[in-house]
Amino acid sequence: MSSGPQNEKPSDSTGEGHKRRKRYRGTHPRSFGEKYKELQADRYREDVEKVLARGATPAGSHRPICVAEIMRLLAPKPGETAVDATLGYGGHALKILQAIQPGGRLVGLDRDGVELRRTEARLLAAGFPAPSLILRHSNFASLPSVLAREGIPGADLFLADLGVSSMQIDNPDRGFTFKRDGPLDMRMDTERGLSAADLLAELPEHRLRELLAENADIAEADEIALAVSLLRGELTTTRALADAIRSALPPAPKGDPAIARTIRRCFQAIRIQVNAEFSSLDTLLAALPSCLLPGGRAAILTFHSGEDRRVEASFNEGLKKGLYESVAAEPIRPSREEQYDNPRSSSAKLRWAVRSG
Repeated sequence: MSSGPQNEKPSDSTGEGHKRRKRYRGTHPRSFGEKYKELQADRYREDVEKVLARGATPAGSHRPICVAEIMRLLAPKPGETAVDATLGYGGHALKILQAIQPGGRLVGLDRDGVELRRTEARLLAAGFPAPSLILRHSNFASLPSVLAREGIPGADLFLADLGVSSMQIDNPDRGFTFKRDGPLDMRMDTERGLSAADLLAELPEHRLRELLAENADIAEADEIALAVSLLRGELTTTRALADAIRSALPPAPKGDPAIARTIRRCFQAIRIQVNAEFSSLDTLLAALPSCLLPGGRAAILTFHSGEDRRVEASFNEGLKKGLYESVAAEPIRPSREEQYDNPRSSSAKLRWAVRSG
């Protein structure tokens, strides 16, 4: 029997006539593409609120983490220049833009050109004047050259929210997750570099073993590297890679959380390599003091121990050299309430630094 959701007929906004949406089994959509209400949050606000109320992230969106803590640390003021080095869905940027008006400007960078265009449209639709937004399709490692091209001597405040966004994780077409089958891509910038499939097709077994151990501390790195290498050139989907990893692990009951955790960490390790995330972060951290004005405030959110170690070491070294006048002694963690409301925030660590005057 047909259910209520199957009978709904969203209007076609293209002006090309009504187009029936794709049907799905059951009473609720499961796949990313079927969640048309969540993907059109402006039209279905009540439905999106229900998703948020149960602690989930609506498909195609991202919930900003530690917003109150970041706003307290960065203390944005009207007329200041801000940098959001990982613009993403624009949740943090929206709050910062509100605080730096009138007269302020935000330089937003993102490697994902598709999401950058969508976020620009959302921010302009929110009423911010075009001159207050300088958005560039760029890796944050290129921040010094971006500021130089725009004639900006430095920023009053800087934010980087590292890792991968919910929009990228949830969309199976991007290849970041094994929960839904999709092309084995994992690139944050789909216009540049090797996909995960291409990388694994040419990566020597010993190098794969090293990156699994270094990027994710995988105990079974030897066995997994061998299993994946034996299928070199054949792994083109996320499911195929997950099955190869699973075949190298000790037998376990179906749905064993330890197996899922290992597969997730392997995907993370490969993603880090595909996007050169650690080397890009090292480049950014080395240049960051020169990108801040005297007294400029910086805040960086990390989700991986390798990221956090790099940020901590760089901030402490900058403090010793006199580049920073103060840095975080310990990372700030999301509150228990936030971790409950948004489980994806649970691994986040926030560190800050203030440029010497």
